[in-house]
Amino acid sequence: MADQQRRRNLAEFLRSRRERLSPREAGILAGPRRRTPGLRREEVAQLSGVSVTWYTWLEQARDITVSGQVLTSLARALMLNSVERRHLFALAGVPLPERPPGRGPGPALQRLVDALEPHPAYLLDANWDLVGWNRAEAGLIGDPGELEPAERNLLWLVFMDPAMRELLADWDGQARDLVAQFRADSRQRSGDPRFEQLTGGLREASEEFRAWWEAHDIAEFGSSRRTFSHPRVGALTFDYVKLAALDAPGIKLFACMPADAATTEKLPALQRCAAGGESPDAEAADPGTAGEVTVSPV
Repeated sequence: MADQQRRRNLAEFLRSRRERLSPREAGILAGPRRRTPGLRREEVAQLSGVSVTWYTWLEQARDITVSGQVLTSLARALMLNSVERRHLFALAGVPLPERPPGRGPGPALQRLVDALEPHPAYLLDANWDLVGWNRAEAGLIGDPGELEPAERNLLWLVFMDPAMRELLADWDGQARDLVAQFRADSRQRSGDPRFEQLTGGLREASEEFRAWWEAHDIAEFGSSRRTFSHPRVGALTFDYVKLAALDAPGIKLFACMPADAATTEKLPALQRCAAGGESPDAEAADPGTAGEVTVSPV
């Protein structure tokens, strides 16, 4: 019954979008005696490259197979916006194809990272390049802004920065898990120049990465807890929260929430570690500059 109702909802949605779209908007020359509101079924079928019979069955809520490729064509033919497109795929019960990465985070995302102070937070793009971070994150892992753009990558830091091996408790376990998560997260990145440059460089430079990458282990991101041995602040334990930005394809926000009271108490000292290299016991920096977000020029 649930599937049948879903097909009916899909049929009604397609019909409503078809009837609201004028022939002129679709680039079709309408005759003088046209009475059909919007487009005809055969016109939608022609515009989307499917048979009239198949599309008619779709609007009749019949139990037929619908692919992501066909849905993409229908969305294009019916001139659906991004919200309507997501709704179409959801009604059809088909996973929405991953969109290509955008040009980076917008100002709103940067302000969100800023607002998460004193908690460490950062933004990753589709290749796990660091494209935004706050001062607390810089105090935790070091300031990515001091690195070359090609080195501002989470995996590159974990495998190529000796300080990260000391910082991450259980480096082997966490690093291997990150490789498995990256493989799952980048399943559609093959052929991307930056992806090939990154994975190729890591395979050549790191025996551990090469071995774990070739193992083809897959792990989706879940609620995770990471423990750090900070050289100046001491032991820190964070629970990681991951959020995807719908209006910035490929961009993900990671927020580090203290897992215990001891870590919470050390957050101000962690911020001060990034304030010009001051001692954690030094006075806090000017509040007017706290939490500034740095964005990588990519």
